[in-house]
Amino acid sequence: MLSLPDFIEKKILVVPIEEKLESQLKLQVGNIVLMKEGKVIDKVSCHIVFCMVIIGDCSITTKLIRELQSYGISVFLLNRSFKFITSIHAHAEGNYQLREKQYFLDKDTELLLSKQFVQNKIDNQWGILQKTGRLDLEQAYRDTTEKVTLANSIDSLRGLEGSFASRYFSGIFDEIGWLRRAPRTKEDIANVLLDIGYTFVFNYVDALLRLFGFDTYKGVYHQLFFQRQSLSCDLMEPMRPMIDYQLRKSFNLGQIQEKDFVFKNESFRFKDYSVSGSYSNIWFDLIMKKREDMYQFIFGYYRCFQNPEKYEYAQFKV
Repeated sequence: MLSLPDFIEKKILVVPIEEKLESQLKLQVGNIVLMKEGKVIDKVSCHIVFCMVIIGDCSITTKLIRELQSYGISVFLLNRSFKFITSIHAHAEGNYQLREKQYFLDKDTELLLSKQFVQNKIDNQWGILQKTGRLDLEQAYRDTTEKVTLANSIDSLRGLEGSFASRYFSGIFDEIGWLRRAPRTKEDIANVLLDIGYTFVFNYVDALLRLFGFDTYKGVYHQLFFQRQSLSCDLMEPMRPMIDYQLRKSFNLGQIQEKDFVFKNESFRFKDYSVSGSYSNIWFDLIMKKREDMYQFIFGYYRCFQNPEKYEYAQFKV
């Protein structure tokens, strides 16, 4: 298990691959080396990397993969549209006692933990609404909180979460002509960038959970579903509002330009791949700023899950 002092010294390594150049990642004396057309472009020590995100197509040596595993470095592969392709994880699968608890968790405990995830998320959403001056939604927040406490099923929690989320999104994005949350259709620029931000945070949370030994496919609030890391979805829920708030800030700071996007095949996408780097940096900078809080939250959940009589559920605060 990675300790906090070691963890905060580590970085996210982002490797954008140019489309028309033959690129390769390999290992040289403990360094990750990026080569293009046979020439060394950049290199970084394995000792300072927590996870690596490769955007685009490149070749990677088996020797490097083995070395990344030994250093505990997870690798995430994304295409040029920032869609997740696959991953190579460093994890602690041998923690069978933890996984046994996951697989045999009773329904009452699942509901209790699900309420914690949802309430933590709603608390963070309300905090952002307060920061943005939308105090008119206070009664909706209080009513939702009361109903979450009384909810007797996960389905009812989903309904409460979705109902408050629709008012929350309209409240914080009212100045940018927000219509709705539409993750699949990407009908506006805000939804495109939210999807990218959520993807990066999701992958980071998944890497952390695997380091502690969790089976990230066995969730609590998000139930079993084919090829979905449901537990990562669970732990990410309270973190989503930090992505939402950063997007609002980036719009207000002029970091998001409509000219960088094009509407094609009924969805928005980057006009040119070369501009995507500045947008991905928005999310990577945010993750690096909040990485210690994210680690403490996952570690707190791990302790609570292992020994609920001694440890309380950890809160993630935006």
